[in-house]
Amino acid sequence: MCYLSGIHTHDSCYILRVLLLGSDSPLGRALGEFLADKGRHEVTSVTWAASRWKSERQAKKAIRRVDAELVVDIRIEAVADSGQEIGDLDLKRSHWVAKCCQRDGAAHLFVSSARVFSGKLDRMYNEDDIPDSEEGVGPLLAAAEQVVRENCDRHLILRLGPVFASDGPNLVTQMLGDMRRGKQLVLDNNLRGCPVSSDDGARVVSAIIDQLSRGAELWGFFHYCSSETATYYEFAESVLAAATQFSDVSPEPVELQQLSEDAPSLNRSLECSKIRNTFAIKQLPWRNTIGDMVKQYYEQQA
Repeated sequence: MCYLSGIHTHDSCYILRVLLLGSDSPLGRALGEFLADKGRHEVTSVTWAASRWKSERQAKKAIRRVDAELVVDIRIEAVADSGQEIGDLDLKRSHWVAKCCQRDGAAHLFVSSARVFSGKLDRMYNEDDIPDSEEGVGPLLAAAEQVVRENCDRHLILRLGPVFASDGPNLVTQMLGDMRRGKQLVLDNNLRGCPVSSDDGARVVSAIIDQLSRGAELWGFFHYCSSETATYYEFAESVLAAATQFSDVSPEPVELQQLSEDAPSLNRSLECSKIRNTFAIKQLPWRNTIGDMVKQYYEQQA
């Protein structure tokens, strides 16, 4: 083992001490497993419950205990995709983490969401677009991004499309849960986006971590989403088609919500050329993962 610029190496791989916050979220679990399989970094995982600090002192202690060189914070994104609300205390915790990273010289990778955007643009959103969502978790997500940007110089903010997985609260489990209970899904067809499987999200975050560990000073905003767009209705149709292989479900639970003629067509698709050109990360289609996700869901319910 040798040392280079403060980062130790092993078998020609640079090893970072990584603190993963929100490790029990769908993306957190997938990332933890992905990093463990590769074995390139020393990862300390902290669950959502364990990171619900009541004071800045508690947050500082948790980060310094592991002497983290990189803090990966998935908590806010996980709450946004679960349908829960983000509160002022969540924003304070993001502030505490960013300040601690700045004081200790740690890098900060903050995972955010396309939900910061309203979807009103007639093109894909790029990293220079100003968050303009005025509904739901969008404004607080944008506020959390701002807190990270203002309080930690070595920050990387990664916005993802909606993350789905076979477990935990997310699009797939919510839809399949409602179908199993015989509840009818009434979904609109006006909001288009690019969902991301938790495994694909883990691949992307891991690739970024690897390059940061090699001394890359690549800070700022980056976007990643799948290579295919879908509305909630179209996504549900694909989930239902996969579910028919494992359960006696019919297409009746999914109904297209009728919108008024003047209802706007919205699109939260993200422009991903920057992450491709910077990190050589290519977009993958979400449809290729739906079958495996649905299969895993039913295996876990057995």
